[in-house]
Amino acid sequence: METKKVAIVGYNRIPFARMNTAYADKGNQDLLLPTLNGLINRYNLKGKLLGEVAGGATIKHISESNLIRETVMNTSLDPATPACDLQQACDTGIEAAVYIANKIALGQIESGIACGVEAMSNIPFESSPRLRKALLKANKEKSVFGKIKQLLSPKLKDWMPIPYKGQEPKTGLVMGGHTEITAKYYQISREDQDELAFRSHQNMAKAYDEGFFDDMITPAYGLDKDNNLRRDTSLEKLATLKPAFDKQNGTLTAGNSTPFTDGASAVLLASEEWAKANNLEILAYITFSEIAGIEYVENKQNLLLAPVFATERMLKKAGMNLQDFDYYEIHEAFAAQVLATLKIWENDDLAKKFGLEKALGKIDRNKLNVKGGSLAVAHPFAATGGRIIGTLAKLLHEKGSGKGFISICAARGQGVTMILEK
Repeated sequence: METKKVAIVGYNRIPFARMNTAYADKGNQDLLLPTLNGLINRYNLKGKLLGEVAGGATIKHISESNLIRETVMNTSLDPATPACDLQQACDTGIEAAVYIANKIALGQIESGIACGVEAMSNIPFESSPRLRKALLKANKEKSVFGKIKQLLSPKLKDWMPIPYKGQEPKTGLVMGGHTEITAKYYQISREDQDELAFRSHQNMAKAYDEGFFDDMITPAYGLDKDNNLRRDTSLEKLATLKPAFDKQNGTLTAGNSTPFTDGASAVLLASEEWAKANNLEILAYITFSEIAGIEYVENKQNLLLAPVFATERMLKKAGMNLQDFDYYEIHEAFAAQVLATLKIWENDDLAKKFGLEKALGKIDRNKLNVKGGSLAVAHPFAATGGRIIGTLAKLLHEKGSGKGFISICAARGQGVTMILEK
């Protein structure tokens, strides 16, 4: 069966905001709706019936089981446009793109939107098991007295909400705790981490000044720029920050780690025929993608290193070398995780420990995250994939030709890589 080429023809996002700032009172649908509406307006999609919209949020309320479909029905797309929710932690946005791309490649649909959103400011709290049982029993009681009796049964401490901690259930460690182990195990220095973070902010500030993001971002709720960007940061300022996870001997800080973030992004994908029929330029093509998992319970240092496996498999299928790309977009969950990945790619002994035949080699650091990365823009979990795809597609479109590499790590020891070509 002959497959169709999958084109990236549009992109939009709202500015990303640190948790409890500009979007403090907004939920997932509040953030996703202006993102989709901005995409619809920019690419004249009003009233159009698309093949499907897919995406999701890493953390949702119980009322959001059909988040994407509900949001689509509030846009000006043809209401018959189907939609589905996906969730794969920080890989959600890029996996949604893979899902839509595969359907286009197989001829099942001609167009679709991949999206992701995260409203960390409004994440749901857990309740204690005792309180939950009491509330359920109270709901079944018919008399007021019976309801009151059930509601009085929990202890005072049971009424205290349990906040989100982001721990890995298998290890009890938060992602930063795992990455602190990564930094020590792979001997990633504090200075190198701060240098990567500094460059990320510098590159993003320059991209804003050049107007690179002018046609890529829809202002929302009074915010027109990402508010995590620190134009005035310096290596000296970064060096003064205290460790965030290992308070005594750690190297991860608030400056070289991403904060909890609110935001949303969306990417419009299509067949070449649909793009031509709708007078849309092809920015780039998705040509290869790979997903991998990694064991991280025994080897706690490897939680965010699954892209090492995904990269090697994908390059073999594509018949390419790691050095064959014009741009590299590597998600900066933490500076240490990026630097550990690069070190494994460059070192034969480390590569062999991962089961690779040999090291994949060095990349040109001047081609890495040239418009800034997650350390500067911040990281709304499910929205990062769409942001990265859109940025890389525009870079290739402006260049007029070339190849781009994407790597995104995720919780639970998973990672996705992708190749875009123009």
